[in-house]
Formats: sequence, structure tokens, C-alpha cells
Amino acid sequence: MVKGISGGQKKRLTTGELLVGSARVLFMDEISTGLDSATTYQIIKYLRDSTHALDGTTIISLLQPAPETYELFDDVILISEGQIVYQGPREYAADFFAAMGFRCPERKNVADFLQEVLSKKDQQQYWCQYDYPYQFVSVTKFAEAFKTFVIGKRLHEDLDRPYNRKHNHPAALSTSNYGVKRLEILKSNFQWQRLLMKRNSFIYVFKFIQLLLVALITMTVFFRTTMHHDSVDDGIIYLGALYFAIVMILFNGFTEVSMLVAKLPVLYKHRDLHFYPPWAFTLPSWLLSIPTSLIESGMWTLVTYYVVGYDPQFTRFLGQFLLLFFLHQTSLALFRVMASLGRNMIVANTFGSFALLVVMILGGFIITKESIPVWWIWGYWISPMMYAQNAISVNEFHGRSWSKPFADQNITLGEAVLTGYGLFKEKYWFWIGVGALLGYTIVLNALFTLFLTILNPIGNMQAVVSKDAIRNKDSRRKSDRVALELRSYLHSTSLNGLKLKEQKGMVLPFQPLSMCFKNINYYVDVPEVCQRWSICMTKKCLKKLYHLCIHPLMLAGIEKARDSRRPPSVAC
Repeated sequence: MVKGISGGQKKRLTTGELLVGSARVLFMDEISTGLDSATTYQIIKYLRDSTHALDGTTIISLLQPAPETYELFDDVILISEGQIVYQGPREYAADFFAAMGFRCPERKNVADFLQEVLSKKDQQQYWCQYDYPYQFVSVTKFAEAFKTFVIGKRLHEDLDRPYNRKHNHPAALSTSNYGVKRLEILKSNFQWQRLLMKRNSFIYVFKFIQLLLVALITMTVFFRTTMHHDSVDDGIIYLGALYFAIVMILFNGFTEVSMLVAKLPVLYKHRDLHFYPPWAFTLPSWLLSIPTSLIESGMWTLVTYYVVGYDPQFTRFLGQFLLLFFLHQTSLALFRVMASLGRNMIVANTFGSFALLVVMILGGFIITKESIPVWWIWGYWISPMMYAQNAISVNEFHGRSWSKPFADQNITLGEAVLTGYGLFKEKYWFWIGVGALLGYTIVLNALFTLFLTILNPIGNMQAVVSKDAIRNKDSRRKSDRVALELRSYLHSTSLNGLKLKEQKGMVLPFQPLSMCFKNINYYVDVPEVCQRWSICMTKKCLKKLYHLCIHPLMLAGIEKARDSRRPPSVAC
């Protein structure tokens, strides 16, 4: 029903519709809004009776329930700031707060007391331990104290006791960890990743433009009119151009660190809530990165290949494009692993920079294979850059431009360049490099999935202190300072022979002072109407010559007697 029904009637109709159904667990949120207390009492009473009769479970949140409505509930769950402060029988809720030093007055509704005792503004009035100065008790302290309360201990013992699965019905619980099928999970994550790419399109466009500008600079630095194919020194210059291309493609994937670290809080939350397994995130992100790798590596190859003056064979052009594509995929996977392992922007950037340092130094160009120490040679063989450098060099220096015979040796000029720089000269090293980069991509993406599965966030994802926590800390410091000042004052007055009664009540949030008055006159202004009737005075004295001394923690009243026809006046 949409029309011809009021808000209260709609609530009652919805409640009745749920009760006649097959549901035995009901979650109701503020069903009393718009209803009077009598109607709310009747609805809650019927819900209680039906829950007891049908052996069901009903959880209801009410807004300021009446005392008679509150008495209908069996258990109370008190939640504040995302923490459970109390969960247990209704009769023991007030006892728990009494044990914490807060007593509910007889005139007070228990439900209102439970709401106000957690408020910083209203908590002081319920303090009952007069022998100790009042300190604000935060929600976190209440939640921690509940764990040591008898109800909290019993609750945790029940939760820790394993359930006997023999009493389970086969269809009572789901046997799947996730709500939908794996294919549906994969489709939804694919759409989510594609939406994120559209939202972050500025980053991808910026990366493309940055790589294009670097390619244009490379094209002008290694221009073909100044590049020759006549000697080994010319070949070393081409090796430098190839190395620079590898470094730029490798660096292009560094942005994955910051982008992934920003997503990690959401990923960990979804994983812990069993929205989807980690592989459902890593697989779409890998597949959607393929078009970007094709575009960026293809753009670099198209802009620089023929302008720099590499071998003009089209197969060599395709070989360089294929190798840069797999290198870009390896770079993206490598920095994703660093981000998932670091889990923090600073740590992940440190890991990423260290990985780049190791990969570049042990890649075989900055330090040749013969110059690497024996105890570091394993780093040379596991470096992805080594395979990329050897493969792209073999692809270039086995072309026709480098097929000239070299001196009296039975090798070509290209093979002499490769041998002289400590690189492999066999042609099959091109396919070894392609296969190694493909294998690195698969292994690194598998490690990425593994780290997302087994690792947890490092502490809080954001170093932010809430305003409530700061206020709680300041209030505790302030109350401690005032308590010390009051204690020292009471000690000094007792030494002077002043007998004070036992002090009870809360600590004032200011320093108490003694005040003395002598010859005090109290004047008020005379209204203008009275002055028009030939009354010269502009002020009138109501009280004259008072001598008064007021001590701290005392309420003084000044009373002046009048005639019998008018009551006395009192000023406090």
C-alpha cells in the first residue's frame, strides 16, 4: 500500500506483514517513530508475546522508550560510537553502571539514564562515588569494563565454547563463504575495476603524456642522423638507448604503489566481510592493465624506433614492442607486490625503491656480468631487467644493420657488441627473455594475491586521532589539575584551624576563591517615566551598607525584611 495510509499505519502494517511470514529473526529500527506511547507499548507487547510463543529472535531499536515499554524487553544491547557498552539482561544494566560509579536515581527512567550516562554533558550528575573526584569515563572504558563484568564474562565464555555441529540441520547454514557464485563475483569486480579506471582516467592520461614527452626527448637525443652502425662504440650507444627505454617502461609502473595503497583499506574490509576473495580483485586488475600496457609500450615503440635508427626490419620492430609490453606487465605486477607487502605508503615506497635499485644494478648494464661479485651473481639471474636487456639487445643486434663482419673474427659486428658488453649473443635468448618476463608476471600476480589473502593492515590505516578522544584526554587532564588544586586548598585551610565538613559533590571546573565585601550599596536606574513626574533622582538605592564574607563551597543568600504586606526579598 502506497496511498491512503499514514506513517504510523504503514509501520504497523509492515510489522504485521513480517509477523505472518516465515521469518523467525526480526531486526526493527525505530518502529516507535510517529507513534504515541500507548500504541508503542501495545506493539512491543505483542512482539514480545509472539517471540516467546514462536521461539524467535527480535532485535528492536527504539527512540526514547517509555518506562513501561522498556520493562517489556528481556535483554538490552547498548551501543555507542560503534562499540557495545552493555549486552545482557535488562535487570542488570543499571547494576553494571552502578559498579562503574554511576547510579540511576529513583525518579529517572532507566532507558534515559542509559543514554545520558554515556554523554559527556550529562554524565556528571549520575556520579555516586563522592569519595573520589569525578572523571569522565569514555565509551571505550565502559566497553573494556564490561568484559570484566560478570555478564560480559559469561557472554565471552558462551562465545568461546565451540558449537556441536551434530545438532545442525544440513540446510540451516550456508556452506559457501560468499553470497553469490564465483562468476558473478568476478563480473562485479571487473565492473568495479573498470569504474575505478574511468574515475582515475586523469592519472592514466597523465602517465601517457609523460611517457610521450620522454619518448620525444629520447627521439631527439638519439637521433638517427648522428647514430651509425659502423663500430663497437656505435653499438654501445645503441645499447644505452635500449637501456633507457627499458628503464622508462620499468619506472612507468611505479604509480601502482600509491594507487594500490589507497585501495587497501577497502580491500581488507571487503575481504574480512567475505564480499569476495582476493583473487577476484587481482585477476580483473591484471586483465584491465593489459590495454594500458599495449598503448604505452606501443606508443614508445612507434615514436622512437625508426627515428632513433634501430634495425628497419618490421619483425625487429614487433619484437621490441612485444618485449616492452611484457616488461611493462612485469613492472606493474612487481610494484603491486611491493604495495601489498608494505601496506603503508612510506613502507611501500621504500620497498619499491629498493626493488628498483636491485633490479637496475644487477640487470647487466650498469655492472656487467663479469664485474658482479660471486656472492651477488644470484641477483643477476633473478633480475627481470637482465632478461629484458639481453632479449632486446639480441633482437636489435642480430638485424641486418649489424650483420657486417667484425675484423678477422668469424662473428658479426652485432655479436661483437653483445660479447664485448657481457651479453648473450644466441638468438634464442630473445624468446628466453619473453618467457621469463611472462613467468615473472604470473608469479608476481600470484604473490600479490597471496599477500592480499594472508596479510592484515599495519595498525590504523590513517594516523588520525578523533576529536572525541582528544576531548576525553583534555577533560581527564583538567579534572586531575582541579582535583590537585582543591586538595591543596583543603589541606591549607585545615592547618589554619578551619573545620570543614566532609566535602561531597563534583569538582568545580574553576578555582574557588574567598570574597569579602564592605560598605556595599545596591543601586538601580530610575525609569524615565518616573523622572518626568518631578522626581529628580536618576538612581535609587535598594540596599545599603552590607558587610559580607563568602567562603568557597558555600551558597550565601541576602535577605532584607519588608513590611507584613509584602514578602521579603532575597538575593543570592
